[in-house]
Amino acid sequence: MLSLVYKIRYYFEKHGFYVSSRLADRLGMRVKSVRLFFIYVSFATLGVWFAVYLTLGFLLKLKDLIYTKRTSVFDL
Repeated sequence: MLSLVYKIRYYFEKHGFYVSSRLADRLGMRVKSVRLFFIYVSFATLGVWFAVYLTLGFLLKLKDLIYTKRTSVFDL
């Protein structure tokens, strides 16, 4: 049972949008605390914060696609 939880956690950490880690870096907090906040608030508000999390993930991915750092002028 515990190994299944670790496998699921590893999958989401590897394939996630890194919303929690980016937000934790910006706020100067631990990533685990931010993730627990999203989990607890999602249960308390019946999933509204899960939608906020997915929206933030989509916006961060979109920002990364638009504002990519180019190594040279010729990379256009």
